[in-house]
Amino acid sequence: MSARTPGKHAIIFIFVTVLIDMIGFGLIIPVMPDLIEELTGLQANNAAVLGAWLMVSYAGMQFVFAPIIGGLSDRFGRRPVLLAALGGFAIDYLIMGFAPVFWLLIVGRILAGIFGASYSTANAFIADITPPEQRAARFGLIGAAFGVGFTLGPAIGGFLGDSFGPRAPFFAAAVLAGANFIYGLIILPETLKAENRRPFDIMRANPLGSLLQMRKYPAVLVLMSAIFLMLLGHSVYPAIWSYYTDFKFGWSSRDIGLSLMAVGLSSAIVQGGLTRILVPKLGEWRAIALSLSLAVIAYALYGLATTGWMVYAIILFAALGGIGQPALQGVMSRIVPANAQGELQGAMTSLQSLSMIVGPLVMSRIFSHFSDDAAPITLPGMPFLVASGLTLLALFIGLSARRHDPGPKQDGAPVDERATRPVTDAAE
Repeated sequence: MSARTPGKHAIIFIFVTVLIDMIGFGLIIPVMPDLIEELTGLQANNAAVLGAWLMVSYAGMQFVFAPIIGGLSDRFGRRPVLLAALGGFAIDYLIMGFAPVFWLLIVGRILAGIFGASYSTANAFIADITPPEQRAARFGLIGAAFGVGFTLGPAIGGFLGDSFGPRAPFFAAAVLAGANFIYGLIILPETLKAENRRPFDIMRANPLGSLLQMRKYPAVLVLMSAIFLMLLGHSVYPAIWSYYTDFKFGWSSRDIGLSLMAVGLSSAIVQGGLTRILVPKLGEWRAIALSLSLAVIAYALYGLATTGWMVYAIILFAALGGIGQPALQGVMSRIVPANAQGELQGAMTSLQSLSMIVGPLVMSRIFSHFSDDAAPITLPGMPFLVASGLTLLALFIGLSARRHDPGPKQDGAPVDERATRPVTDAAE
């Protein structure tokens, strides 16, 4: 274990880790259809079906393994788990880059889902070294890394794929992950103190077990329900954005790529910059209320937009809703004790993965139905309106948890004294 004291290098490392992971993830998006066609001989329409199985494999593994990885990080520390994930990513990308048959791509996506579950450990790492009142801003920094990585990744991957073939981005992603592993091996400190560690319990280290543990913290359980609904709504982006903008506005792949770049950049600016300004000024609960309200409006505007230029105006408006999830994470990490931060973040990652399994299946079916001429009403934007409704429900549920918040009084909210300590197992 490293004896290095956590400092600015630790935050930089986590930011770079998430950034490189997202660049690596984005690198392969533009070339995946070509690689599937190369391996199977299928045309793009049939290759898309196999691509969906790759997405489900990835999200499914994250759902199962996120609480396991989170529990392991609570037992053995953050450093070994993060380094193992980085090394695993490098090997995984090499497997996919050299894959001679399609089933090895499935193996690669399964491994990527397992190693990607380490995002829960990255968030626990942040919670370890950050005072409670600053956690929302730090979680926002991680969100910024997601945005920047997803902006750069597809652009770089498309260039490499066009210049050197569909396998080149996988090798580039492997090099990035390997370099980050070496960087972490040298400078990454351990942040979980020995007294804050807990034994690994397989009964808790599963999606259901980790969620059941959150029953001890009423506000957290309610907020997690709100976050799941919010994530279900957010899944409309990966599910139908490309198809919706093509179908309704006649956008080319270049147009779609530019719009996704705008989404990524605006998200990075808000979560990496404005979050640290707005959340302290507004307070966590007001920030949650404002961001979810803006998201409700933005989804509705996307669904009702009549021309392509409107989308860019809505992107800028919708980006302000990005302060919500860091504020929600800040509240929950403040409530949960130090020795359960990995468990909390594992449960959160499982929820996100579950939303990415369920959401795209539902949103794509809604889009297909309401884009058909035989539909009772032709409304291609219906999935965005559904996302708006889900987010509105998340807003009401999330704010109902405010009365259970055991933290310091803020925004004039009363404190529920009964919630100032977790419920013991015996009391249950």
